Amino acid sequence: MLIQPKEAQIVTQSGEKKTYILSKFPAIEGREIVMQYPVSAMPRIGDYGVNQEVMLKLMAFVAVDMPQGHLALNSKTLVNNHIPDWETLAKLEAAMMEYNCSFFQNGKTSSFLEGIEAKARALITSMLMDLSAQSSVQAKPQSTN
Repeated sequence: MLIQPKEAQIVTQSGEKKTYILSKFPAIEGREIVMQYPVSAMPRIGDYGVNQEVMLKLMAFVAVDMPQGHLALNSKTLVNNHIPDWETLAKLEAAMMEYNCSFFQNGKTSSFLEGIEAKARALITSMLMDLSAQSSVQAKPQSTN
């Protein structure tokens, strides 16, 4: 069942416009998706397997219009059959996050992701500096002999 369905046109890599139906997330599923999606997608920190699972959960709330009604893209096969390329999938994921999260709306997506990136860089830099200090060879005092 789609909650507050909304049509969205996404331009594919080949320039074709495809129409998808976006849906609001139910509360529990939405919380899981929103909590896991950004973190699992961060390079070198996230887990691609987890990110793919979350993407598939998110895509279950996207549908295509078929003669018999809306068809939810709730499996890897359906996603691959109805989304022609990875860029279209990425655009569709971004559209879903924007539609479902007020803090992603009105151009706030990039500032939110920039904030996460800045925090991640600071954390990584701090961790690398600590590791570097621990692994550097301590200078020994010169012998007096």
